[in-house]
Amino acid sequence: MLQGIFDSHAHYDDERFDPDRDSVLTGLLKQGVFRIVNVASDLKSSQQGIALGEKYPFIYSSVGVHPHSAQEVTPDALDQLQALSRQKKVCAIGEIGLDYYYDFSPRDVQREAFAQQLELAGQLNMPVIIHSRDAVADTMDLLRLYRPKGIVHCFSGAVEMAREVLNLGLYLGFTGALTFKNARKAVEVVEYAPIDRLLLETDCPYMAPEPHRGKRCDSSMIAFTAQRMAQIKGIDPQQMVTIASENTKQVYEMDE
Repeated sequence: MLQGIFDSHAHYDDERFDPDRDSVLTGLLKQGVFRIVNVASDLKSSQQGIALGEKYPFIYSSVGVHPHSAQEVTPDALDQLQALSRQKKVCAIGEIGLDYYYDFSPRDVQREAFAQQLELAGQLNMPVIIHSRDAVADTMDLLRLYRPKGIVHCFSGAVEMAREVLNLGLYLGFTGALTFKNARKAVEVVEYAPIDRLLLETDCPYMAPEPHRGKRCDSSMIAFTAQRMAQIKGIDPQQMVTIASENTKQVYEMDE
């Protein structure tokens, strides 16, 4: 069993965990998981993530508003995010960004919400967790402008985007999608990227890896993603987990 797994991006506040959240989370410690960042998608989940961190010593959290909920980003909401960011175990602003695949929020509203939260993260000197789907050009324009520190999570771009993201000093997160048969672009990016910029994440309850694709994901399933990433990099899976966990502590600015 792999040890020292750090799930850099999870959503344990999601309602799919309502029936058995406590048993899932406490069970993870016996499956090699030592730390998790619960990532927010709106104000409510920001507060829920903080509550999870208060209950479980191994859970940290982010605060932020996902592009699907971009219309929620008002001046008052930004004030609330700033206040929530001061909580002891809040380690990032996110997930924030652009999603032109679903377009649940108007694109101009998404861009404005993304920009405002990038500005907030800069003011707070905190890393960001970036969501970008079918929005490469606009995402990169804003990253060039604000030059945040942080992560592009569930990275789905090509090597060309990865090169610029890495040149900006950002890290790349990979989910179980790396194990899918059609993951050619992701495999090419992992081959290209320096190993000290790669993170392991689940995005659970979504993005379960093969052979669990389509099922509810949890942090123990990172083992499958780690094995695939290790295979691509030509190293031992345990070594990959250890390196990725150190990278995650580095980007979230955790001392231990």
